[in-house]
Amino acid sequence: MITTFGERMRSLMTKRGLSLRKLAATVHYDLGYLSKVSRDLKPPSNAMARALDEALAADGELIALAPVRSRLWRPAGIITSEDEERLTLAVERPVSVDQNVLDALATVLAGQRRLEDAIGPAALAIPIGAQLAQLTVMLRETTGPQRERFGRIVAEWTCYVGWLYAAVREDAQAYNYLGRAEELADEFGDGTIAAIATSFRGYPARQQGRHRAVVRASSAALATPGGHPSQRIFDLLQAALGYAALGEREHARGLLDDAANRAADAPEPPPAIYWYTPSFFQLYTGMVLGHLGEYRDATDLLRAGIAGVPADQRGAEWMREYEDALTFAQDRA
Repeated sequence: MITTFGERMRSLMTKRGLSLRKLAATVHYDLGYLSKVSRDLKPPSNAMARALDEALAADGELIALAPVRSRLWRPAGIITSEDEERLTLAVERPVSVDQNVLDALATVLAGQRRLEDAIGPAALAIPIGAQLAQLTVMLRETTGPQRERFGRIVAEWTCYVGWLYAAVREDAQAYNYLGRAEELADEFGDGTIAAIATSFRGYPARQQGRHRAVVRASSAALATPGGHPSQRIFDLLQAALGYAALGEREHARGLLDDAANRAADAPEPPPAIYWYTPSFFQLYTGMVLGHLGEYRDATDLLRAGIAGVPADQRGAEWMREYEDALTFAQDRA
């Protein structure tokens, strides 16, 4: 179970019998700010984390959960020190959100998606969630011509946090964030992110063996106005997998054919779904064919897809599912 700083702080307060007001008096911090920290709306400073850890007898647990402010926006050196300073200032003064700040945020988010391929989702859910908590507060306080683009970035960030929780099987958290992402995407007119968030609901449903829910998520994503063509190809494949698992072969086969026809002329996917490439579609098609019992064709497609995946993605956690599908198909071919 992934725990945030605020969640663990509240748990320890209950355990120690401390109210927020009494804790604020003990650590000598502003009650309002401490309340936001307890709800993960603001990150604690290093000094606050140490003070709370001592006051709540957490034995270093809160210190370990606290995001390191100096690295909050610069994971693995994704952005420059100048951009990091610009983002830090924007947190304190949302009125300073401008085009440069938004460009820096887009760079951070794209870089973190790639970072997940290298280190896995579990290490990123909490720190990226902490970033999102700050961005959500900033969005509420931001006005002016940049607010619409900022809202779209926050929608995408929320969608990504939803995916991270889905990937580590914190399904309730995943559905919560994905629902919020859909609402934000609708508010700021981003059909692509709305479709992605809706589609991502199919992943935990598939892991739970709820194949009708997989078909529903895919169908809803396909019906979302403004979805990217690459997203639509994936949702045809995801729906095909749901129907295959339900034993509806003809329906699954028709969706596979539709996806293949669309993939022939598919444009480059946007950064939010950068992995939706021809090789990835081969992987997913191979997995569907495995469910249909067409093991030889499944083996060929899964091998080709794995060979075509870029080197920096081959060690990603999400690749294991396709490697397992290849082993399964090979053993039965």
